[in-house]
Amino acid sequence: MSHVLSEETHRNLLARIPHCTGREVSDWLRTVDEGPALFRFEEKVSWLRHEHNLAYGHAKAIIHEYDLRRAARRYF
Repeated sequence: MSHVLSEETHRNLLARIPHCTGREVSDWLRTVDEGPALFRFEEKVSWLRHEHNLAYGHAKAIIHEYDLRRAARRYF
């Protein structure tokens, strides 16, 4: 299964995360950063879903955003 989200879908999912989870996206990104050292995208998504009881779409959006920000940090 591909983990590529359209930009619009990704932004819509991110916008709903605080309402649906009660936590800001930045809190979730910190949780991923402090979580286990998993390498594969789907492993990270699965960890968020099972450890934090997130819906698949929200977990996928959080990990996608985490990876985007991590990649951006490497260039600056």
